Amino acid sequence: MEPNRRIRVLLAKTGLDGHDRGVKLVARHLMESGMEVIYPGLRSTPEQIAAAAAQEDVDVLGLSFLAGDHMALVPRVMEALRARSMAHVMVLAGGIILQREIPELERMGVARVFLPGTTLDSVVAFIKDRVKANTEREQKK
Repeated sequence: MEPNRRIRVLLAKTGLDGHDRGVKLVARHLMESGMEVIYPGLRSTPEQIAAAAAQEDVDVLGLSFLAGDHMALVPRVMEALRARSMAHVMVLAGGIILQREIPELERMGVARVFLPGTTLDSVVAFIKDRVKANTEREQKK
């Protein structure tokens, strides 16, 4: 990532979940924290999400789930990212996710799962810290 480039985040809702109030609050807070946020709206397919991530050259992909379909959809999103050579994008998940499912999501490649009650400032801090660490690691190569 270029030194002065803003962090680019794609926030996505996949599947049939029609609730987007939470993801819109996250988007607003990330924008107010200086990040560039892309939100394509509801009901994107995993393939559409990966295509948007590639087209927008994002650093972070945040997936929001409230319908309980994350264990079926996250692997499809991860595969679609790999198919587009976008495996370097940091993937985050949030919403109604059971604690016992978090280790499996992390094995799939999700960097962090944010559950209800997570502060928006902690989401911002995690993204900024992780992107900074990744940028520093890339510069050392």
